[in-house]
Amino acid sequence: MAGAVVMMTVPSAFADAKTEAYVQKNASEVLASLNDPSLNAEERTEKFNAYMDEFTDMTAVSNFAIGKYARRFTDDELARYRKVFREYALAVYENELDDYRGEAVVVKDSVDRSPTDSIVNTVIKRQDGKDMDVRWRVLTRDGKYQVVDVALNLDGNLIWLAIEQRAQFLALLDRTNGSADALINKIQSMTDNLDNEKRK
Repeated sequence: MAGAVVMMTVPSAFADAKTEAYVQKNASEVLASLNDPSLNAEERTEKFNAYMDEFTDMTAVSNFAIGKYARRFTDDELARYRKVFREYALAVYENELDDYRGEAVVVKDSVDRSPTDSIVNTVIKRQDGKDMDVRWRVLTRDGKYQVVDVALNLDGNLIWLAIEQRAQFLALLDRTNGSADALINKIQSMTDNLDNEKRK
């Protein structure tokens, strides 16, 4: 992935066991959907997307990715943007995690950024020994846990996907005087490119 690498700093404190258990269970189910040999490519994508929709707060992630423009878009623009963003974000998550299918997700440790904001550090174990570190940022709202960002260690660099997307999207919006249509068209183009790569 292109763009700046962003490292997230967190205080040294352990997150609660329930948050770790939440990530352990749900991340394992997400990865299992990519490993299921009984599914064809279309069925695997559908199952993966269903898990990610439940596991991830797409509304929060999509709003974060456009910053101040979330308040400037009209209701129609925001609805159209969120639709294409969801399709793009799910394609990115599937594309990146699919390269690192593993036998198991193991929680290593965790830290609290606040009483409702935690980072859970995991490793995807693989039979070939090419394990991958993955970090999950989890928010708790009204007792419900949801992931709002995922960090992958790509080529030795830790990249938070939502932060990476935000940097790209804000740069485009700043260049186009906040044009929702320009952003929507760009996101659709990026999604099409990911779909074409997957088909190849």
